[in-house]
Amino acid sequence: MAPTPTAGPGPVRLATRGSPLARWQATRVAELLAQTAGTVEIVVVETTGDRRTDVPIAEIGGQGVFAREIQTAVLEGRADLAVHSAKDLPALTPPGLELASVPERADPRDALVGSRLEDLPTGATVATGSVRRRAQLAWLRPDLGFVELRGNMARRLERSEEVGAGVVALAALDRLGLRDRVTEILEPSLLLPQVGQGALAVECRADDAATLALLAGIDDHGAHRALRAERAFLAELGGGCSLPVGALATLGPDGGIALEGLLASRDGRTVLRRTSTGDDPEVLGRRLARDLLERDGGLALADWGDHR
Repeated sequence: MAPTPTAGPGPVRLATRGSPLARWQATRVAELLAQTAGTVEIVVVETTGDRRTDVPIAEIGGQGVFAREIQTAVLEGRADLAVHSAKDLPALTPPGLELASVPERADPRDALVGSRLEDLPTGATVATGSVRRRAQLAWLRPDLGFVELRGNMARRLERSEEVGAGVVALAALDRLGLRDRVTEILEPSLLLPQVGQGALAVECRADDAATLALLAGIDDHGAHRALRAERAFLAELGGGCSLPVGALATLGPDGGIALEGLLASRDGRTVLRRTSTGDDPEVLGRRLARDLLERDGGLALADWGDHR
């Protein structure tokens, strides 16, 4: 039997953002590691996304604005591993890092706070900074208007109340003990989630064998395979959160993967969805993306070409 991996001298340093949700996620991973890693020290890193709460995410770099500085801290040796919301990660892992563990996945669905969708009056305003959410909601309700939604969860809930309704990740509310603020859970048939939504992703240096071994012990194999399929889909599209893109992978009892992907125009007038199945996560994700682009007309979307 192989020996149980243990930490080297000193505490294992875990890098994270400083928001209440990020700290919850970091603490959760630290608890999972506690039996084999010994002491875990949490290292808080401020990111561009945290500093620039007055600017839409798409304008300050899109997907990755909550991850780059944390990844740099690991690469430079200021931390041994990093915990992210998987949905915040860019499609491609930077050289020198490895997405080593997906310890768990919470409910990936979106939630409305403040009002049910059917109760929103004609011309109502919904708070969300996500182009993915805006496009799908505009497809369902072309009459709706939208305003930005940035900041920590407390601010997002406050802003949602100010305008009447807002959309947030259900997993975030659950993890912060705020499930009672949910007015309506939006099924994936209405709003397909963002790639990685609800999942935790833990990265470390690719050449750090000891930390890789530790993280393997807290990996949820099924959640990791699902995330690999979704990330392969996003990588093949070549887009980040500045594009209306969504995906959700589910595993069958035989281990097969069903992956549903979405690609939309920014105004929500065109929403393309397709589901495909397979056993290899990366092959499945890439194939589904190519089908949406080449077979379903995704390449003809008016604002797609600038991002390929």
